[in-house]
Amino acid sequence: MNLKKIKDFLEENSQPKFRLKQIQKAVFQDGVSSFDEISTLPKELKYRMSKLKILSFEVEKVLVAKDRQSVKALLKLKDGKNIETVLISPKPGDWSVCISCQVGCPMNCRFCATGRGGFTRNLTAEEITDQVLFWKQYLMNNLKFKISNLKLTNVVYMGMGEPFLNWDNMSESLKSLINPELFGFGSRSISVSTAGIPEGIAKLAENFPQINLAISLHFADDKKRGEFMPVNKKYNLADLKTALQAYFQKTNRKVFIEYILLENINDTKEDAEKLAKYLKSIGKLQLLHVNLIRYNTTSEELKPSSKNRALEFKNFLIKNRIQVTIRKSLGEEIQGACGQLVGK
Repeated sequence: MNLKKIKDFLEENSQPKFRLKQIQKAVFQDGVSSFDEISTLPKELKYRMSKLKILSFEVEKVLVAKDRQSVKALLKLKDGKNIETVLISPKPGDWSVCISCQVGCPMNCRFCATGRGGFTRNLTAEEITDQVLFWKQYLMNNLKFKISNLKLTNVVYMGMGEPFLNWDNMSESLKSLINPELFGFGSRSISVSTAGIPEGIAKLAENFPQINLAISLHFADDKKRGEFMPVNKKYNLADLKTALQAYFQKTNRKVFIEYILLENINDTKEDAEKLAKYLKSIGKLQLLHVNLIRYNTTSEELKPSSKNRALEFKNFLIKNRIQVTIRKSLGEEIQGACGQLVGK
């Protein structure tokens, strides 16, 4: 929602200043989907505001997984471009929103469907946070989700796009999410995932030291990483290591290492050895946690590692004193899992 536009409207209509706070609470915290639903507003004002829209996009389609643990939405922006966003429930009562920050993605990672469509533009801060508003409204209004706990617990910047290549808008959206008068999320309930942009890592540490950082690593070998992740040609593993060491000095916060397991590509014992060696070289091993993710299919040329191979990989890391989890992927049935968002 465009707060400036609402504020200007209220001033033009000679409304008292407290009206803005009433609207903010109803929209950002209560999840109303129209101004007409705000009981604290006078009838005449609600009529005047009926032409104003809360969201900056139209909802094109919503897909619900059979287990109801994941929902994907296709959203049409004002310029006709599309993005996707996902709501997941990893455990009863917990609801996380996976939001996009760009239309498409310039990273072009071989294992990710988003990048294959190319990059169109950055999202505005409003378009980013409106994805959270949409899911608040969806939980409140959709009968399929009339459960005891409708509160969104986490927000993750792991949808379409590279957050640190849209720093200005992404950082403004973070300010809104942690603003107690708006969304009111705790900083530690928000995670930002990057393919490895050192400047962005430094800015996050400086401006939002309590926001969680996740690194899409996937390879601990420069040659392989460069083949699958073009970003590695500009910022290699040594650059990323230096950035993480500086991040630890500034924040002393845990970093999550995302590692997609691809059959016979990065899932061998040799790959596990390289990963363990690389993580140990960074230092602060107690502040590194690896999330192993069996590849969510987006290409016929790549296959996910077997469950046994994933378990072997995990056990090797554990023997090397590395914190590790095999992350359960949600949303693959509706093409809403990591790397599957394409905005179509």
